[in-house]
Amino acid sequence: MRLSAAILAASLAIPAFSPPTVLAQTATPAVPPAAAPPAAGAENVPAGRPDSFAPLARRLLPAVVNVSTTIGGAPVRPGGPGARPNAPDMPQAPPGSPFEEFFRDFFNRNRPGDEGPGGQGPGSQGPGGPGAPGPQGRRGNSLGSGFIIDASGIVVTNNHVIDGASEINVILQDNTTLRAELIGTDPRTDLAVLRVRANRPLPFVPWGDSDTSEVGDWVLAIGNPFGLGGTVTAGIVSARGRDIRQGPFDDFIQTDAAINRGNSGGPLFNMRGEVVGINTAIYSPSGGSIGIGFSIPSNLARGITRQLAEGGRVRRGWLGVNIQQVTDEIAESLNLRDGTRGALVARVQEGTPAAEAGIRNGDVVLRFNNQEVRDMRSLPRIVAETSVGTRAPVVLWRDGREVTVNVTLGELPPEQQLASAEQRAVPQPGRPTEITGLGLRVAGITPELRERLRLRPDQRGVAVVEVAPNSPAAEREIRPGDIILEVQQERVGTPQELTERVERLRRQGRGTALFLVESQNGQRFVPLRLGR
Repeated sequence: MRLSAAILAASLAIPAFSPPTVLAQTATPAVPPAAAPPAAGAENVPAGRPDSFAPLARRLLPAVVNVSTTIGGAPVRPGGPGARPNAPDMPQAPPGSPFEEFFRDFFNRNRPGDEGPGGQGPGSQGPGGPGAPGPQGRRGNSLGSGFIIDASGIVVTNNHVIDGASEINVILQDNTTLRAELIGTDPRTDLAVLRVRANRPLPFVPWGDSDTSEVGDWVLAIGNPFGLGGTVTAGIVSARGRDIRQGPFDDFIQTDAAINRGNSGGPLFNMRGEVVGINTAIYSPSGGSIGIGFSIPSNLARGITRQLAEGGRVRRGWLGVNIQQVTDEIAESLNLRDGTRGALVARVQEGTPAAEAGIRNGDVVLRFNNQEVRDMRSLPRIVAETSVGTRAPVVLWRDGREVTVNVTLGELPPEQQLASAEQRAVPQPGRPTEITGLGLRVAGITPELRERLRLRPDQRGVAVVEVAPNSPAAEREIRPGDIILEVQQERVGTPQELTERVERLRRQGRGTALFLVESQNGQRFVPLRLGR
């Protein structure tokens, strides 16, 4: 199975969003609601399953748009020059079936410059030779969906739908085509905001509260799958809080409402006609819907789109720590009450808000700005959604008790391209020391070893020389060349200190110990069974 993230008439993978943002107010219409045609119609719509979705769909469809893009001055053509990878192909139908001819005719009509049989099809040849858009060829290819959130013409879609476009057009339900201006994008959450200008107030839909959507609630997905035009599908909320490994802010709503290529950027509605999600990705072996679709929650998207609409960019709170999940063994090592909760600070970056507030390696963040930190995934979202400059209380677990510090949040810096880390050579010191029961052989950091491992001049700790197969260290993926910095939050600088610390913990009856290990991928805490 694979994750098809561009669903997609554009069918692109979702950009890796790095660690979302400020939750905010519902967008205020640029004109009084009475002046805009009603599109959402929340009144008199039953909360449960209606006899028909038709009244609701009729109200919502006018505010859902098709987003069409041009790249490099030529309309996008699947499979043609300038086309994006995995752009939509003609749906497959059984050979000889009526659908085979229907899809062939439809896609030929809608692909600028597409050649018919023998190169004589509609728009087959124009200036520039075969495949170039002819004079009568259409200007765009349906790549995705979007929806209007303001009567003045503010449109929300996915970033991957418009990424790299030199021209963007928005097509309304009545086939009116409007040139769109790109206001801003946020690749970290795959969101983009456009503006179109019309000579009338446009129908728009309101944001809903995604936090109130429960598993089992009915939802409608509206979009433009395969470029066929506005299409409505119904389903339920299948799950909440899904992490599909697309970025640090993953908090997707899963739905079984059919989502296909071209639905990217389209809205997911509750039964009150409110947007509770933005359809973004599907999980599928073929690229078609199998009932596992993912939507960005409205409570995340609303704040981001507001910032983009107002200033063209997103400002996120920034703490400046590397964190990891608290496992049962880590919780036991730290004597953490109430088990596995919070986020373990593996490294505090120098000169950051966290460092200035006195947060330390090995602290467990339990609450941030009066919000509970349930696990490692929740902390980046809470921090990012807190306004830059906020002075926030942070409750930490440190040395067996709760400690509170106050941190003034900075702004999350732009993503930086990191050079790929070089593989460390396996050190070959003269006299390694074996740590009994752990499957480790270690050595002190000598000038020769420092040069071999390309360590910093001020690097301290104990170097791992060898890891025995099937040992506690091997199970935790400790590798030769890693550096052990701490044991149970106490610094170790020599193999002797490491051995003494392990033996002392054994005498205390400890079953596990928490090691702070630095590898080519950064620092992390590793709980190791001490054994004998």
